[in-house]
Amino acid sequence: MGINTFVQKAVDWGLRKSPWIIHFNAGACNGCDIEVVDALTPRYDVERFGILQQGTPRHADVLVCTGAVTLQTRDRLKQIYDQMPQPKFVIAVGTCACTAGIFDGCYSVAGGIDSVIPVDIYVPGCAARPEALLDAVVKLLGGLEEIQKAARQKEKQQKKASKQPR
Repeated sequence: MGINTFVQKAVDWGLRKSPWIIHFNAGACNGCDIEVVDALTPRYDVERFGILQQGTPRHADVLVCTGAVTLQTRDRLKQIYDQMPQPKFVIAVGTCACTAGIFDGCYSVAGGIDSVIPVDIYVPGCAARPEALLDAVVKLLGGLEEIQKAARQKEKQQKKASKQPR
């Protein structure tokens, strides 16, 4: 096993076992924000999954968004998403973040989070419960592990194919 393979495995493990999140309120009524903050308290103990909240998008792996995207926050949301390093994931929390909810069609609402940036997981509800957010993060981490395994298998197949004489 080469040093590059070892380093890549360590990076993959760190991403799966210690996702850092950043929370962004795109225009919510604060119902979902309270639930997101509640999920970060010792009562739900998200640290058992290695989750830490970050204050800067440059260190975050997961962007947790609440609220419908307003015209005022649309550019800011896009800028935060662009500042995040690859691989990056987005979780839309609450009905407003998923579909703009009751604010759909309002003069200052651009739509749900997916109208501005790609969303990986939707957590519906008004307000979405902390348990639902935890379930979404666990599913995201499980899906990430499957993606990483598939990438490693593809890499092995490519190496095997390149070694065979033509």
